[in-house]
Amino acid sequence: MSAHQSFHTGRATAIRAVLLLFSAMLCFDMMSILVKLLSPRYAAPELSAYRNVLGIVPSLGLLIWTGELRFRGSSLRIEKWPLAVARGLSVALAQLCFYAALARLELATVATLGQTYSLFVVILSVAILGERVGPWRVGALVIGFVGVVWILRPGSDAFSLAALLPVGAAICYAFPMVTVRLFGSEVSNGLLYLYASVAAAVGAVVMAAFLTEFSAIQSWLDGGLIFLMGVIGGVGVLLMMLAYRMAAPSLLAPFGYFAILSAFSFGWLIFGEAPVDTLFPGVLLIVGAGVLIMWRENRA
Repeated sequence: MSAHQSFHTGRATAIRAVLLLFSAMLCFDMMSILVKLLSPRYAAPELSAYRNVLGIVPSLGLLIWTGELRFRGSSLRIEKWPLAVARGLSVALAQLCFYAALARLELATVATLGQTYSLFVVILSVAILGERVGPWRVGALVIGFVGVVWILRPGSDAFSLAALLPVGAAICYAFPMVTVRLFGSEVSNGLLYLYASVAAAVGAVVMAAFLTEFSAIQSWLDGGLIFLMGVIGGVGVLLMMLAYRMAAPSLLAPFGYFAILSAFSFGWLIFGEAPVDTLFPGVLLIVGAGVLIMWRENRA
């Protein structure tokens, strides 16, 4: 293949990956809207449990259909299985924090504070992987931290403990993103996803059993919304995984900030939310810190 053909093939692949990422973010927006609609009648641990259990079905189906996952005894073994399970439990805890935040905060606020995961990826990379952090990364962490504090406004009347929930979700989401690098190349993404999704489902059900009582589903409409929430969330995770397999994270990560704009738009159109005073100018610092980290990674 010539260099010209390689360029066009690579560009086409990158475009497909970006479209997959946008589709994943749209799925997550739809899931978040459904969670907010259901939250007045069902507790966050319940919804998290339903999401994780139902989310396994479409993801496993497509992974098997594409050949990413084959049910042979030897192919289902992972040497570092405790770490693979821990990644799933971390996702379950992240979703519990995320769903609890959606019940209390505006969509755009949750999406903005959730974008701090890129900052925690850097911190956990140092703590777990032993990576070295230069002045550019340190500067980005400081800028991002200032942005978070600006939105949270601790010590003021505007401060709410609920605003810490999406930050906690970001920390828990960062853990599986960092620790995936501890697995060898012989372990497929499909198998890692299977371990994580099953562990997340079990962890979410156990947490729900301790934190709340499962209430009866009040109507067929609620049952349908819960089913859609679980399936759409599972499809979103799968689409995001496929996108990051097709293109480098440094290419896709900047498009992730589109989630802030889409969440703001949906929150305003559906729920009448417009937290402009809450988000600005802190959101600019959070986005700027993430972009600075990604720019430095590309240069490196």
